Amino acid sequence: MKRIGKVVSINVSEKKTVRKTPVKYAEIIKDFGIKGDAHAANWHRQVSFLAIESIEKMRKKGLNVGPGDFAENITTQGFDPLCLPIGSKFKVGDVLFEVTQHGKVCHTKCAIYYQAGDCVMPREGIFARALSDGKVCVDDDIYVVEEEETLIDNKEK
Repeated sequence: MKRIGKVVSINVSEKKTVRKTPVKYAEIIKDFGIKGDAHAANWHRQVSFLAIESIEKMRKKGLNVGPGDFAENITTQGFDPLCLPIGSKFKVGDVLFEVTQHGKVCHTKCAIYYQAGDCVMPREGIFARALSDGKVCVDDDIYVVEEEETLIDNKEK
């Protein structure tokens, strides 16, 4: 596995279309997402990821924003999440994820959009589904998992 970045914030909310609140760790449920988060469900956008570098772009535009303000679940540092092609597998903490979508169409504009006239999550965020149960913590490293490693892990189970 190759280290590509780290977790700088984990963010959850009980409702959709609102800023998320940072927490120290999250319990991830396979094929569901973050326990207690409004976006968790048996669908392809179980967990969202956005780079702190994207949030910094919005700060440079004069916005007072931080991790969770774009409704992302996991704020990363050190790599562009869009560099992971759809179908890529990556590991955070104990959890194996698979990239399912790059960006999104923003049908209902969020509070940040109305405040700034722009939002980076639809363009620069990614979505993933949880392939395993586990725990993700702030400061966990993020690793790309090569296909061969996934096959080996599956044979061991």
